[in-house]
Amino acid sequence: TSAYSSPAKSLGDPGITPLSPSHIVKDSDADDAVEQLFLVVVAIDFGTTSSGYAYSFTKEPECIHVMRRWEGGDPGVSNQKTPTTILLTPERKFHSFGYAARDFYHDLDPTESKHWLYFEKFKMKLHTTGNLTMETDLTAANGKKVKALEIFAYALQFFKEQALKELSDQGGSDFENTEVRWVITVPAIWKQPAKQFMRQAAYKAGMASPENPEQLIIALEPEAASIYCRKLRLHQMIDLSSRAPVNGYSPSDTIGTGFTQAKEHARRNRQSRTFLVENVIGEIWSELEEGDRYIVVDSGGGTVDMTVHQIRLPEGHLKELYKATGGPYGSLGVDYEFEKLLCKIFGEDFIEQFKIKRPAAWVDLMIAFESRKRAAAPDRTNPLNITLPFSFIDYYKKFRGHSVEHALRKSNVDFVKWSSQGMLRMSPDAMNALFKPTIDQIVQHLSDVFDKPEVTNVKFLFLVGGFAESPLLQQAVQNAFGSRCRVIIPQDVGLTILKGAVLFGLDPAVIKVRRSPLTYGVGVLNRFVEGKHPPEKLLIKDGTRWCTDVFDKFISADQSVALGETVTRSYTPAKPSQLVIVINIYSSEQDNVSFITESGVKKCGTLRLDLTGTDASVPNRREIKTLMQFGDTEIKAMAVDVATSKSVKVGIDFLNY
Repeated sequence: TSAYSSPAKSLGDPGITPLSPSHIVKDSDADDAVEQLFLVVVAIDFGTTSSGYAYSFTKEPECIHVMRRWEGGDPGVSNQKTPTTILLTPERKFHSFGYAARDFYHDLDPTESKHWLYFEKFKMKLHTTGNLTMETDLTAANGKKVKALEIFAYALQFFKEQALKELSDQGGSDFENTEVRWVITVPAIWKQPAKQFMRQAAYKAGMASPENPEQLIIALEPEAASIYCRKLRLHQMIDLSSRAPVNGYSPSDTIGTGFTQAKEHARRNRQSRTFLVENVIGEIWSELEEGDRYIVVDSGGGTVDMTVHQIRLPEGHLKELYKATGGPYGSLGVDYEFEKLLCKIFGEDFIEQFKIKRPAAWVDLMIAFESRKRAAAPDRTNPLNITLPFSFIDYYKKFRGHSVEHALRKSNVDFVKWSSQGMLRMSPDAMNALFKPTIDQIVQHLSDVFDKPEVTNVKFLFLVGGFAESPLLQQAVQNAFGSRCRVIIPQDVGLTILKGAVLFGLDPAVIKVRRSPLTYGVGVLNRFVEGKHPPEKLLIKDGTRWCTDVFDKFISADQSVALGETVTRSYTPAKPSQLVIVINIYSSEQDNVSFITESGVKKCGTLRLDLTGTDASVPNRREIKTLMQFGDTEIKAMAVDVATSKSVKVGIDFLNY
């Protein structure tokens, strides 16, 4: 028997049964929502390690403005984005975000700071939580818990206010939220609940509302990057695979110096914060023909996401060929290896205590590591020095009774030495070793994707996202895949997603075909067939033998879905006199699902159609049409009683079931 008892039997739910023949109507023109006119599109790249926003006025879509510069950047880190850190007061009220939060927290006296709630790198929680709900908690640096939804809403509200303030200052008059279309980017590999969670947090932050959901678009990070890469001109990127000089740099210096010169060039241009997106299809693009394929690898702080797209001419629309894949292989993995190294030298017990007792000093140490991490390069010969905060040295002596220097001598980590200026001195090999596990995972995952039949003949590989700035990652990807395709890095690689998200908000229809991440269907009753249906599914109602819990599939995982495509099925109440019709929608990651009781099948929506009070002279076989509209990052469902045109709509909900 099945793992669960049958939901239909226990509910005594009369249920619905398919009207034969079941037909699918592909209905592309119906119900095109009237496009709302927004004055400006603001995209928020809510990253694991850093975040930012950019915007463009719909009147001049070729200009993309990146947000004002932030106070308090770090040495060696360009601050076009701000760290994704948030500080709440001891009363759990929002205090500050970004550098401001980090610096304020850092300056608090340790006796005080333990009462304040400081959060960093919290976005990964949405990826790693198996059963995410509106109640999921996040843990602050001091160990206290706060609802994740509140933290995400505070962060989005902060960006909303910053952006509206900047727009108002620029235009000289107050800018209303209603004039803005918001775009928030999320990793493509996030499961549906996490994507929905972002939308709920944005509603809580007042960016849009369930009544007006079109005001907010949830965009997929590598898709946004893909849209931007299409617009690139040759001077806006670094081609790691070209044997000819790029902009006069030969390939051997491209990885190191070419990148530095390109960065210098980018930095000079960055003062203006306005990027012109030439409304041409970029030069690189002009080499792509109908049907050509390229892969976008978005490597950020937390996750690495890959999508494979194919060009459809003439407009250059994109078609997703292979469902987004990836995993938690972001640059955080390097921080984690550094932490493991510290545990090896100073003892895990000490590091755990230090993080709890001196949280601000721990943040300091990680900042110092971050700037050295960015200096790691394949051909580096001189050591990298990481300053240890005074309180680390001091606390270690109290904790262990001997010096940090002694610990380094005693530990058998031979690549890390103590320098007399109070620094950890790491050899380049030691630093590269910290990168290795994460980079190996990325290369391995990419190899797996390249081996898929859908992914043959890839012409370009675009490496984007903050981690793509790492010369070590660039070199590893070039060595592994340079012979198969051209590896290309946009110059302002950390802002690629942000700019692409703005372009997506200006023209959401640019991506025409996606792959459904899940299989969707509804639970129905079928006539019971001896020998075909399992006996435990038999339900006898009014003398009719039904098979319960049948999963009637609307769309399978990884099937191509055109934007706005509607799949329609017709059902009839199993009991003709039935007046309240309940249709339950289910999803699964598996392709072939027969029953809603199978493991991995989750309920993600309910349509309740109440037909009481409608005319009794309805035909004896009432037809209930059920429609599901796919293609957007959100999915909508609707049921219509054909005789009376009474209808009910619902958005698919993964958080509340």
